Amino acid sequence: MDFSYFDLSKNSDGLLPVVVQDSTTLKVLMVAYMNKEAFDLTVATRKATFYSRSRGALWVKGATSGNFIEVDALYPDCDNDTLLLLGRPCGPVCHRGTTSCFDTKDNEGFIRKLQSVVQMRHKDMPEDSYTTYLFGKGVNKIAQKVGEEAVETVIEAIDGNRERYLYEASDLIYHLLVLNEQMGFTIEDIENELASRHK
Repeated sequence: MDFSYFDLSKNSDGLLPVVVQDSTTLKVLMVAYMNKEAFDLTVATRKATFYSRSRGALWVKGATSGNFIEVDALYPDCDNDTLLLLGRPCGPVCHRGTTSCFDTKDNEGFIRKLQSVVQMRHKDMPEDSYTTYLFGKGVNKIAQKVGEEAVETVIEAIDGNRERYLYEASDLIYHLLVLNEQMGFTIEDIENELASRHK
C-alpha cells in the first residue's frame, strides 16, 4: 500500500485522517492526519508520524516525550479516504498525560493488556513473580490451578456470594491466560475459534 492508494478528493486539505488504536487493548487512542511524507516515514520507520495542521509540519509522535507509537498494522477504510493505524504506545498518548485523547475507561481492554504482561513474564521469567513461578512449574501445575479456580468460582456462584464469585472468576481468568500462553495460544485464537463456531 502506498499513499497514492488513497482517495483524498473528499478531504479539502488533501490530508489523510488517521484513527490510532492500541493493537493490544483495541482502545482508540487518538485521531491525527498524514500527508504523503508522514505516511512514507511511518511505513519506513514503523513509528507513527503525522502532519500537524496547526504548525504545518511533520511530527513523530513521542519525539519529545519518548512516548512513541510502534506501528503494527495499517488498514484503509472501505472508501480509501481514512486510515486505521494499529500500534503499541510506549506511554501516555494524550498531551494531558492520559492513555487516550478520548475519555473512555482506562481499564478498557485490560484483559488483553494482562495477556501481554503474562507473555512478557513468560519471555523474561523475572524472579519474585508468581507468573514466573507458574511457568517454572509447567503445564500440570498451571492446569491444576485453573481447575482449582474453576471449582471455587462454581462454589461461589452456587452459594450466591456475588463478591466472592467475582474475585474467584478473576483468578480463573488470570490462570487461564497463563495456561493459554503455556499452550501457545492467545485471546485472538480463542476469538477465532468462537467466531468459527458462531458461523
